[in-house]
Amino acid sequence: MQQRQDPISEEGVEETFSGDPNYMASLARGLAVIQAFSAQRRLLSTSQISQRTGIPRAAVRRCLYTLNKLGFVDSEDGRHFALRPRILALGHAYLGSTPLTRAGQPVLRHVSSSVNESSSIAILDGDDILYIARAFTSRIMTVDLDIGSRLPATCTSMGRAMLSRLPAAELAQLLDRARLVQHTPHTIVGRPELEAELARVAEQGYALIDQELEIGLRSIAVPIIGGDGRAAAAINVGVQAARVSREDLLLRILPVLREAAAELALLLA
Repeated sequence: MQQRQDPISEEGVEETFSGDPNYMASLARGLAVIQAFSAQRRLLSTSQISQRTGIPRAAVRRCLYTLNKLGFVDSEDGRHFALRPRILALGHAYLGSTPLTRAGQPVLRHVSSSVNESSSIAILDGDDILYIARAFTSRIMTVDLDIGSRLPATCTSMGRAMLSRLPAAELAQLLDRARLVQHTPHTIVGRPELEAELARVAEQGYALIDQELEIGLRSIAVPIIGGDGRAAAAINVGVQAARVSREDLLLRILPVLREAAAELALLLA
């Protein structure tokens, strides 16, 4: 199982903002070029980026030239490009200004030390969850998860915790475009079943994923509620299914998560 990484298409974005005099197509293209890179695609050629983004190769070359001059990308052979560490400054500007990121780390460390399991905070970003804070005790997944990692919201505990708090119309729009992928035999892939599960999550106030994303992994999450009543983020704990039962998640770990979520919600009131 790999982190979610969908191709970025320029056409849909261009159609959405067609005719908008304030829309900067050159900036949008530069950002699309940056997003073409991933953990699985660290080195990309101009033609590969063009294929992934839908941007003409001549425009991709100009974007790469500019990004290279600014220190955001580099190339050793003149044909294949890679992101440089300076690109982290773009993400750090956001993470450094987010209260949940600054205050979340010590809370996560307390959660992890209390239950002796890894814990995370994520926000909803489009159809995915985006990890903004992590506290590790051991590696429990085959995929590397760190700050900035993305996973599909529909089959993750933090994703479902946040989706369950969306207004009905907004949730319907997200589910209309979501890809319900069968990651394991346990994954919910039917929309009616998923909607019923999200209704249960909303009623009970937590989401429990039992080996739907990866065999051997269970996780439980609760939403972090903002001042507007929506889920600004979610906090979870992930465990090895062979070692921690569903009952243990509910009896031992859920109360700790609820206490942590309530503490973090005070920052957003």
